[in-house]
Amino acid sequence: MPRRLSALTLIGGLLVAAGAIVPVASAATGQGAGHDTGRGPKPVAAHVWLTTPDGANRLADAGTVAFGTVPATVPTVVVDPTLTYQRMQGFGAAITDSSAAVLSNLSPATRTATMRSLFDPVTGDGLDYLRQPIGGSDFVASAAYTYDDVPAGQTDYAQRDFSIAHDKAQIIPLLRQAKAINPRLQIVATPWSPPAWMKTGGSLTGGRLIDDPRVYQAYALYLLKFVEAYQAAGVPVDTITVQNEPQNRTPSGYPGTDMPSWQEEKVIEDLGPMLRQAHLHTQILAYDHNWTEHPNDVAATPPDETADIDAYPQNVLNSPAARWVSGVAFHCYSGDPSAMTAFHNQFPDKAIYFTECSGNQSSDPANTFSDTLKWHARNLTIGATRNWAETVVNWNLALDPSGGPHVGGCGTCTGVVTVNPDGTVTDNAEYYTLGHLARFVKPGALRIASTSFGTTGWNGQIMDVAFQNPDGSTALVAHNENDNPQTFAVQEGDQNFTYTLPGGALATFTWNAHLPGSTTLRQLDPTGWHASANPPGPTDPCCSADVAANATDADASTRYSSGTAQAAGQYLQVNFGKAVTARRVVFDTGASTGDYPRGYSVSTSRDGVSWTTATVSGVGSGQFTTVDLTGAPIRYVRLTLTAANGSWWSVADVRAYTGGGWSGDK
Repeated sequence: MPRRLSALTLIGGLLVAAGAIVPVASAATGQGAGHDTGRGPKPVAAHVWLTTPDGANRLADAGTVAFGTVPATVPTVVVDPTLTYQRMQGFGAAITDSSAAVLSNLSPATRTATMRSLFDPVTGDGLDYLRQPIGGSDFVASAAYTYDDVPAGQTDYAQRDFSIAHDKAQIIPLLRQAKAINPRLQIVATPWSPPAWMKTGGSLTGGRLIDDPRVYQAYALYLLKFVEAYQAAGVPVDTITVQNEPQNRTPSGYPGTDMPSWQEEKVIEDLGPMLRQAHLHTQILAYDHNWTEHPNDVAATPPDETADIDAYPQNVLNSPAARWVSGVAFHCYSGDPSAMTAFHNQFPDKAIYFTECSGNQSSDPANTFSDTLKWHARNLTIGATRNWAETVVNWNLALDPSGGPHVGGCGTCTGVVTVNPDGTVTDNAEYYTLGHLARFVKPGALRIASTSFGTTGWNGQIMDVAFQNPDGSTALVAHNENDNPQTFAVQEGDQNFTYTLPGGALATFTWNAHLPGSTTLRQLDPTGWHASANPPGPTDPCCSADVAANATDADASTRYSSGTAQAAGQYLQVNFGKAVTARRVVFDTGASTGDYPRGYSVSTSRDGVSWTTATVSGVGSGQFTTVDLTGAPIRYVRLTLTAANGSWWSVADVRAYTGGGWSGDK
């Protein structure tokens, strides 16, 4: 199966990949930033992998760029492995009945090559997390089904007729093959509908579970038997949800169920003990629906479900069923990824999984690759992972060129790959947006701190996310939201490199060592910090959102701005919420690199009443205003301007660092 890789050309000592500028030349040396002069140890280099919207570069090896100590004069992303977030599980898609059908139609040799290109962690995309429908979904080759379909009017509470025979023909062999290619593969399983005999209306399309204890018990038993049958078939199920999109009450010709939170709770309270008694380690996830409830679903809300509007997972986790729930699953079709951070802040001990988002054909099919690359890069590859998702899972693994076969549902969906009528296979943009993660971010990796200037909604800046793998290596995934090339720097510790990313491009940078100074100080978690300022922010409607709180939200795409020319006496004050042994505080302008303080003083306090001057007279000079402290416990720090200047003063991030070892700082 052919792969389109860009040609790499050596021009003037630089490696150029199909028009992409790799390292930016340094005026001092004529080489890439961090050029090895031959003195001292050889610098660590970051390896670059690049995908561009025109498809000329598709996870292309774009060579390396060396870290050095060349001062950055462009917006700098600070990567810090001392502050960690969620542990990653994996990335992938779904072998739906439709995907299984098109893959099974390939010749054995092509099918094997395709599966290797998708799942092989060394030579392929390295996909390692699949979402498996429990029965039929909107993507079936012929007709919807469950594993306990009985004639109308009959019931089967004991599940005597339960059988996964349908899946043994195509789906299970592909799942086994994927697991053999990538033994790290994990699976989350999801039903679109219980068997029709369990539902009001007697149909797989629409309706609810019948409100009867026997039905809840039977449905929980149905899910248990699925997990047991798949495990016996060699496909262990790691996690399970009890209903796909439970607030999608009017599915368009495909299986779906209106399952209010109180019904989901009843199913979970039966299923949890069953899994334990069966000595299965399958974890239960709640919800499995959009970041926020879709307006169409809100409009169709029955009177007894109004409490679930934009509060469904919260309701489940505030019920007795919560003890059986390890996390919550989200989809992409309404809202934005920040909803996952809001949820994490409410339930920090519950895992967050991102389990479905389909690519779609653009109105002009010629733009589909570019449009999908950009949207998925912002919202899934980077947006989901920056907002606590431990997985990024797309929808169909493979479809035909018409987005099928399917019965009902989406008519414009695209798969990770397309299986063509001539027996060839085309890798779509989703193959690369997933690959920029799956090839370089291994199961068990930790997301680590990195400043990011872009937004999921689009603001034209550089957006990124960083990870540290179990072997200690680092992966930084960056996306240029602008259609024009943008130059930025990456810094870890006291080393950095500068890079120009083509317009709309997605890149992964990898390096294999901690850099000098990267672990000398430990960054403090800003959760619970508060900020106040004078002036409080701009009065100009253009920037009225630039309030002080933005300086402590760990989001460099937002900022505090003075909203007026710099003047002596303006200040920003941070309350850490408790005493911390800060040895350094950094005031970061973010992308507004010209908005640094022309003159300033810094004071600290333990009680907000008595203040000690840490810096009498400082002069800013760029993105970072760095203040070194003694390490004595403080709760407050205040930066006050001492000089006038026509520029605004902006602070996108305040970061504080300790020397480590004091548990109260963590």
